[in-house]
Amino acid sequence: MSRGGTDWRPSATPARLQARAALLARTRAFFAARGVLEVDTPLLVNAAVSDVHIHSATARLGAQRGASAQFFLHTSPEYAMKRLLAAGSGDIYQVCHVMRGLEYGRLHNPEFTLIEWYRSGATLEALMDEVATLVRELLGSAATQRADERLSYRDAFLRELALDPFAASVSELAQVAAGVGFDAARPHTAGGNAAQRDELLELLMGALVGPRLGAGALTFVYGYPATQAALARLDTRDPRTARRFELYCDGIELANGFHELAQAAEQRARFEQDNAERRRLGLPVHALDERLLAALTAGLPDCAGVALGFDRTVMLATGATHIDEVLAFPTGRA
Repeated sequence: MSRGGTDWRPSATPARLQARAALLARTRAFFAARGVLEVDTPLLVNAAVSDVHIHSATARLGAQRGASAQFFLHTSPEYAMKRLLAAGSGDIYQVCHVMRGLEYGRLHNPEFTLIEWYRSGATLEALMDEVATLVRELLGSAATQRADERLSYRDAFLRELALDPFAASVSELAQVAAGVGFDAARPHTAGGNAAQRDELLELLMGALVGPRLGAGALTFVYGYPATQAALARLDTRDPRTARRFELYCDGIELANGFHELAQAAEQRARFEQDNAERRRLGLPVHALDERLLAALTAGLPDCAGVALGFDRTVMLATGATHIDEVLAFPTGRA
């Protein structure tokens, strides 16, 4: 019997590893049947993401002539895939490993697998339909009795917390957040009401609202606050909201989708705003991905895209309760 950190054996059982392989094959068959091209983009990239909630892992290579020795491990293939779209690739998908720092837990391993795809000319609603179809195919019998549910971000907060996320004051949000350990009596962090509101909404969604969603259903939450748009367009019908959705099942977030922002100037402004927030929080500030911005300037087709957490989907399909149970070697044992 191996002891402590010397255990050489896989974390997942042979049965779960076989199920994982079968679901990967099913994924590829799903996209092949729909004529979506599989692509392969680099794991090692020159630019980190600016999102304050995502931490890029660094990688140092030997000095190269005319090149920086520091690179990053991609947190998503999104930027590279959008460059392919701008170059005329048409509909594409990718199954790949990604890396994110500071992510450990029942649903988090720093290295994990994403299924990411983009559909030209698709509406966000059509993409939700396709996500539901794929997820049902992957979950198999685990999805048989599940309903489809679509719920606005506002309605999710109203239903679960009796709180309107767009109308509630920062103080009201802080009082509810006190139930999950937020100190409502302490002075709010610097950064203004917008930053404070987003901090609290992210906390409430992650700790209270999200875990209650998708009970016996595939629940799509759409209409996130415009301040949380990331790389999504704003909704012209309600500029307070973004054309973004997330999918929840049994309280687990499985997917994050956007009607993709195609305006380079607006995307640059958002990246710069992210970096300003990083400075405020004392986080590393990263150079912008100028290649992505150049691709947007050249012209990104009207498209919708989504990233689906494959490992979490395998968890639900096989009845696992911890992500380690569906990984051959989690990072701690790699």
